[in-house]
Amino acid sequence: MTVISHARLCVPVCVRRAGELRGAIARAAADGDLIELRLDCLEDDAQLERATLAELPALFHERARPFILTFRTSEQGGHRTTDVARRVRFWAENFSPGRERADYADLELELVEFIAAEEIRRAAKLIDWDKVICSHHDFDGLPRDLEAIFARMIETPARILKIAARARDITDCLPVLGLLEPARLPPGRGAIVVAMGEAGLLTRILAPARGAFVTYGALTREQSTAPGQVNARELRDLYRVHHINEQTQIMGLVGSPVSHSVSPHIHNAAFAARGLDAVYIPFETGDARAFLRHMAHPRTRELVWNLRGLSVTAPHKSAVMPELDSIEPAAREIGAVNTIVVEGDALGGYNTDARAALAPLAGLLKLGGARVAVVGAGGAARAVLWSLREACARSTVFARDTERARATAETFDAPCHALDGARFDRFDLVINTTPLGTRGERETRTPAEAFQLRGARAAYDLVYNPRETRFMREARAAGCEIILGGLSMLVAQAAAQFKLWTGKDAPLEAMTTAAENQLSEIRD
Repeated sequence: MTVISHARLCVPVCVRRAGELRGAIARAAADGDLIELRLDCLEDDAQLERATLAELPALFHERARPFILTFRTSEQGGHRTTDVARRVRFWAENFSPGRERADYADLELELVEFIAAEEIRRAAKLIDWDKVICSHHDFDGLPRDLEAIFARMIETPARILKIAARARDITDCLPVLGLLEPARLPPGRGAIVVAMGEAGLLTRILAPARGAFVTYGALTREQSTAPGQVNARELRDLYRVHHINEQTQIMGLVGSPVSHSVSPHIHNAAFAARGLDAVYIPFETGDARAFLRHMAHPRTRELVWNLRGLSVTAPHKSAVMPELDSIEPAAREIGAVNTIVVEGDALGGYNTDARAALAPLAGLLKLGGARVAVVGAGGAARAVLWSLREACARSTVFARDTERARATAETFDAPCHALDGARFDRFDLVINTTPLGTRGERETRTPAEAFQLRGARAAYDLVYNPRETRFMREARAAGCEIILGGLSMLVAQAAAQFKLWTGKDAPLEAMTTAAENQLSEIRD
């Protein structure tokens, strides 16, 4: 029987004016299980006084969700600089026994130690420690004295201990998640752990299933209160944090960057459509080999988790190969792996890009004998060239750096020419395998303009985000009969990955719909 995790999703409310609290709380309550009231976000003392004297008593009385009250200093990621005496007075007025204005209070470690010492000195109880979250934030990186900081927290009377540290690479998540090990906490204590930043996303998704007291999700991405804090609705609906447990199968995307990818939407929709207890997570890393050694390979990983498989994207498709125990012949010849499967105590590598690359052309263009210009010479180009050779097409590689591209072209018996000044009027099909045109810094760029594409019958861009790239617009202006984007290929290769990981046929309609919806949301 599947055990549902007791995940709790906390949504921070950070507004400038006290009068905005009620509306923001109502929106947060729609997505979260708890609400954090970040009173340090209020713009001045007048707004703080109005909030504590006029708003909080009524809001606390009417609350539909438990409240966490936070008044953080700027040194710990807050918006105020206040001395210790004032902070002690604030908590005495708003969270002393019998005067609690919330269900929990988040206090910085140094303040917790100060108040605990004051209680001893005065022989008086100043705060209800059973409701205190003792926190420490490091926005620069993983502190070298992480263990010492956590040991100090354990020595305090606070019931819940919170560590939030910036992850510079995904492997920084290991010591952070390690703090949740049952043996680390005395009986009756709880913990919250967060690796902030894009590289720490997996802690926000998986920590609740490992016993974390809460995980945090923003009202919107624009209202994030910490680096890498994703939308609460994404945590709830996309990653389904309330349903993740110790048995949940975990898949993910290894690359840098990965935040732009729609693959989590495609794969998580597929898992939901097939009723599988599985989740797909972006894994941001600059060192994929270290990630595989320390977190993925069954024989060497330092994390106990039910990892089942990985997608691999730029720039790691070739870099991961030395860490794999087996590689299918096609992927080895292509020189790139985009799919990894955990097979017992080993890792197997596959390339689902190759066969998926030409699937969108079926019924539109006969490839046997077709003259095809392949723009680019990276991992995606190698997969395309392999497939074109299998289809008996006549390929030519065009690249800016012909010296580097020539080895790729020769591998697949294709000539190589300079891209600068190239004309494609003698080709039946032009395929862009470069990242030029991808949403972001490269969105306005194209590997070929209309005057170069004029005379080519078809143009195919492997870039899928945005749905229509500049390359596609140039092809339309050039009068190309067939113009395709990369979404169909993306779904096709993802469907092949799904089959490798689960042994089941992929729900193509659900995957395509999820991709289209996400791309429409990004565009809007």
